[in-house]
Amino acid sequence: MEKEWRELSGAEKREARLAAWLAAEGVTFQSPEAEKTYKAAVLRMKDVVLREKPPDRVPILLLGTFMATHLYGVTPYEAMYDPDKLAATFIRFLKDFRPDYFGTPTLIGSGRVYEALALKQYKWPGHGLPRESGYQYVEGEYMTATDYPALIEDPTDFWLRTWMPRVFGALEPLSNLSPFTNLWEIVLVSLQMIPFGIPPVQGALQALIQAGNEAMAWIQKLGACELEAKSLGIPGNFGGASKAPYDILSDTLRGTKGIMLDLYRQPEMVLKAVERLTPLAIRQGVSAATMNQNPIVFMPLHKGADGFMSDAQFQKFYWPSLKAVILGLAEEGCIPFLFCEGSYNTRLKYLQELPKGSCLWIFDRTDMAQAKELLGDRLCIGGNVPSGMILVGTPEKVKAYCKELIDVAGRGGGYIMSFGTAMDEGRADTIHAMVDFTKEYGVY
Repeated sequence: MEKEWRELSGAEKREARLAAWLAAEGVTFQSPEAEKTYKAAVLRMKDVVLREKPPDRVPILLLGTFMATHLYGVTPYEAMYDPDKLAATFIRFLKDFRPDYFGTPTLIGSGRVYEALALKQYKWPGHGLPRESGYQYVEGEYMTATDYPALIEDPTDFWLRTWMPRVFGALEPLSNLSPFTNLWEIVLVSLQMIPFGIPPVQGALQALIQAGNEAMAWIQKLGACELEAKSLGIPGNFGGASKAPYDILSDTLRGTKGIMLDLYRQPEMVLKAVERLTPLAIRQGVSAATMNQNPIVFMPLHKGADGFMSDAQFQKFYWPSLKAVILGLAEEGCIPFLFCEGSYNTRLKYLQELPKGSCLWIFDRTDMAQAKELLGDRLCIGGNVPSGMILVGTPEKVKAYCKELIDVAGRGGGYIMSFGTAMDEGRADTIHAMVDFTKEYGVY
């Protein structure tokens, strides 16, 4: 009798997820060669992550936001408002550069959805920024210092009736709603529905419907684009996404200044909040990875980098909950993909606590020789190709830099060639140099 899913070990669940990713159910490959290329890429990622044997060669990730569109003269505004143009440019980029994996174009987002909701937390092309610029975060305290008890008690209710009305101008009236947990007996049903009869609340619901319609039209086109990418023989580089609990609190809710003050003024509330957010972060990553039949869960790391907090603060406030999310995802058979923006040199020692082959780490400004020395026999590492070198360097310099990365960080396997950042712009000659050299030189 086959075991039920809950009875499987983390390793058994991971093997099942990898098998589903490899099977590519629903994908019609454009040629036998495309199918062979797709499956080789999946197996390459499996080997580089698990650290049981070297892959056939160094895998290549080309992480970017507006980079692909920039290379072909498509503005960020066009990418966010014309999904047909975005999809066509994205496929053209994949055909021209042939990376091993594609980064989903959905990360760019739909400007029409943001407009419908009157998003305040970001500026984007044509809304606060030139049409040629990428989007920018608007720093602010979207959760106040006194909101911790409400967040900890019921995160969903806090998001719905407090955070969303503050972040989306069109949804401000949702603050008039009563808690849905008050809806517990027939005598309360009529009373509970009163706020939905208020015109401003109805307007907020109409805004959600409009945003939903825009999102559905958008995802149908980009979903077809991703399916075409797979048919070319290129798997996606992740299936789900999550964040470090501290980053959810500091990026999305309190803001940089607010969270730094809280570390001194109410540290226990910070600890309770990240503990409360931890299972939610695990669940988010698992659910998307399951839906997309891809075990990789992307996790961009922000406020834990060198310089954002002391080592003692990292050890107390950041690492325990991040480690819990990594282990929680791994227990469900997922492979966390940690994208470490900034420098992680003083944090590498903590990564030694993680089980062998449990996750992969892409670094930005971290000493790769040190990373290889401390982690090389346990974890997959990657990245560190500087964005500046891609934008203003020469192909020869890029090849020399990639050679050093392969010789040092790629020794014996366990290294992925990648930029250290998600690129908004790019240059064809240097990107080709990075890809072509790695395919030629990075063979085991």
